[in-house]
Amino acid sequence: MQVKKIFDFLKNDPISHIFLAFEGNFAFPYDPPAGNMHFRKLITRFMKIYHHIPPSVDNVNIFPSRAVAIENFLRLFSPRLAIIDEHLTRHLPKQCLTSLAIKSPTDYANGEDTISVIEAPRQSDLMIQLIDKLKPQVVVTGMAHFEAITSSAFENVLQTTRDIDCRLFLDLSEHLELSSMPGSNGVLKYLSENTLPPHAAIFCGLVKNKVYSDLEVAFVISEDNHVSEALSKVVELLEGHTALISQYYYGCLFHELLAFQIADRHPPSQRKVKDTKPAKLIGFTSSAISSLNAAELTIVEPKHHPFVHMDVDQSFLPIPSAVKSSVFESFARQNMAESEIDVCSGIRQLIKDSHGFSIDNSCEIICGNSSQSLFSKLVLCCIREEGTFLFPSGTNGCYVTTAKFLKANTLLIPTQLSTGCKLVPKQLASLLGTVRTLGVYISGPTISPTGLLYSNNEIHELLSVCANFGARVVIDTTFSGLEFRTEDWTRWDLQSCLSELPCLSSSFSLCLLGGLSFELLTGGLDFGYLILTEPLLTETFYSFPSLNKPHSTIRYAMKRLLALKEQKAKQFLEAISEHKQILKNRSRRLNELLSSCGWDVIPSCGGISMVAKPSAYLGKMVKMDNETKIEGSNIREAVLRATGLCINSGCWTGIPDFCRFNIALEPNEFERALVCLTHFNNLVLKA
Repeated sequence: MQVKKIFDFLKNDPISHIFLAFEGNFAFPYDPPAGNMHFRKLITRFMKIYHHIPPSVDNVNIFPSRAVAIENFLRLFSPRLAIIDEHLTRHLPKQCLTSLAIKSPTDYANGEDTISVIEAPRQSDLMIQLIDKLKPQVVVTGMAHFEAITSSAFENVLQTTRDIDCRLFLDLSEHLELSSMPGSNGVLKYLSENTLPPHAAIFCGLVKNKVYSDLEVAFVISEDNHVSEALSKVVELLEGHTALISQYYYGCLFHELLAFQIADRHPPSQRKVKDTKPAKLIGFTSSAISSLNAAELTIVEPKHHPFVHMDVDQSFLPIPSAVKSSVFESFARQNMAESEIDVCSGIRQLIKDSHGFSIDNSCEIICGNSSQSLFSKLVLCCIREEGTFLFPSGTNGCYVTTAKFLKANTLLIPTQLSTGCKLVPKQLASLLGTVRTLGVYISGPTISPTGLLYSNNEIHELLSVCANFGARVVIDTTFSGLEFRTEDWTRWDLQSCLSELPCLSSSFSLCLLGGLSFELLTGGLDFGYLILTEPLLTETFYSFPSLNKPHSTIRYAMKRLLALKEQKAKQFLEAISEHKQILKNRSRRLNELLSSCGWDVIPSCGGISMVAKPSAYLGKMVKMDNETKIEGSNIREAVLRATGLCINSGCWTGIPDFCRFNIALEPNEFERALVCLTHFNNLVLKA
């Protein structure tokens, strides 16, 4: 009834289509990290209809903000020297900024890991003088208003950067009007007549709306397919994905603007194709090439034959009515007080109830759009401290790849199948004494991707080892909250574990990384949090300014849901129990099917994923481009090509030959997945 009233209230609101999408057994559908496909199509239609620029959807990538887009672009190329518009350098760590006293490009030859940034004025003639003198590898700039009227200033910067083999990243945020009668713009006029050259890309932060001026989303357009594809992978590693509600909201604005326009019946004018990529243009960093090529990231699927995705960390189960009503109300409210959107007290109570850890006022609670974005900043802190990040084999593959992409020192701790690939004290201790450790990653209580659980005694023993060696422990609770086989499991009491530790080393500390998606059944609505107990680490963390925080509407919704869980609201607890039962049943069904088809399964006890080894298939032949022997390294491709089912192989799970399966799919998709696995069995073993 409450949801219906809110529907009635909002039915004439311009963003009503967002809410109408939530009707029935709604679950956020799968979206690639590059951004919601519908939103990207709306952007391309807007650019085509209003500005006569016809970018492909594949050339558009969505980012949480301009700041994140700039940072991701720089990390992909890691130039030894970048010249950046003085209006945009506030988005960068202060450590990057370099004095203008340096006079020669040779002064910047500090190796691939160092990015030196020169602040430059936005005026194009002064910018060009700096480019000619310093010969940067990357330029990030906007256009002054008086220069954006015509295309001449843009063309001059474009030509100057091309002449010295420099990449150009141009900010159009101040010139792209979300209006049915946008003003003239020289850059967009130029791009309507010419393709974007390979060395250039444009980006735009969408902040010019009158309702939520602090709700930002950004998009990047590059007509170089290799750059576009790489940027989508970088956002997957460093951010997870851009907040869906932000994309839905701006999608609504684009939809409304497009409704004003009648489709142009004239054929689009032919754009001039600019010359080929400069020969000496800076390429991706070696760490980017190695990590992106080795990682099993999202597969670009065909437009008319969507894949079944068992390779993503998202629940696609129907969202409960309590979540819907909380989101609806958050958009219906205006001018909310800070106390109405402060989630810190709710997070404190959740962690105390779920993990037995009390957070006092000396701890810092940091919120982000996703736990993935918080984790990437935590890795940067470890890099700055010149430490090594330790991961147990059998860790979520995205986290390990993120650390490698960021050039962190990483080390895998061997685990054994006999213990379910859990981290055990003896193996941990054998490594901690050999390296300067500044981070031991532990996923728990629910372990991703195996779905096994660490008991209270197990985590106590691991913390004891870390305390003895003075190691920082990062406990990731992101994948916890949906434990469904708990008969022999003891719930965590971290406070007691810490109080029982012997004398603690001064360097020992505990960080709690988490998310609310599984705990509160919000599906694709991510909300990450990080609890830091060290003041120095907190200071280091905040020195990276591009962290995107959840918008007030999402914070309001999460605060309401946290309150419902704390109050043990009957309907909400029943929804949680129902989700757990669904996952338990699916875990059993998938276990039975895989076992009958020749897979060795590690039975899961919680979360949304489980792992299994294709023992009966290894060494068998399958038809791909030609007859190919199935191995642990190509099982993912073999299953995908044969059935359209996406899974992750041992390259991602870190457990040799063991594949990961997401069981929290929409009902029809889960049934499709079972059919795909049966078909693969018939194709390979019964042919």
